[in-house]
Amino acid sequence: MGDLTLVSDGRSLTGLRFGGQALHGISQVRDCGDAALPVFADTCRWLDIYFAGRDPGFLPQLAPEGTPFRKEVWDLLLAIPYGETTSYGTLASIIASKLGKDKMSAQAIGGAVGHNPIPIIIPCHRVIAADGSIGGFSAGIERKAWLLSCEGQIAAGCLKGFATGVSEGGDRLSVREQNLQA
Repeated sequence: MGDLTLVSDGRSLTGLRFGGQALHGISQVRDCGDAALPVFADTCRWLDIYFAGRDPGFLPQLAPEGTPFRKEVWDLLLAIPYGETTSYGTLASIIASKLGKDKMSAQAIGGAVGHNPIPIIIPCHRVIAADGSIGGFSAGIERKAWLLSCEGQIAAGCLKGFATGVSEGGDRLSVREQNLQA
């Protein structure tokens, strides 16, 4: 997965980024060196459990910065169970219902998902296209495929070619979809 950078407001996790990835929605960042914040210890424990292939069963204190719409979408992402996926369209239907609208653009949902400042923990990687393909991921499709594989959503053989950055079938890889219940 490469290096991960954790960002905090001193109490909560406000950002997590992969090496070379932009920090979406983070208003101020300053280097605190090796600050021993409790939220960093909790986050590292969460990540250790997750990368060992298990559901951590808890969340570190989170405080992502974003618009009310984005925060609503990120709350829905947190409701997607470990090892399951949902589609942008399903999330759009849920948000539309909450807002009392007939429908909502899946692209609007995709924009909010793509600006998630705390990937992995707020599991934006669990959102796939309606046709079952992986689609995009702000930290790279190879990482999304790896995260889904870690959660048992993709058979290991499907990752062939990702070591070189070339996937079978272009930049999309099929997975199965589970429905998210509101």
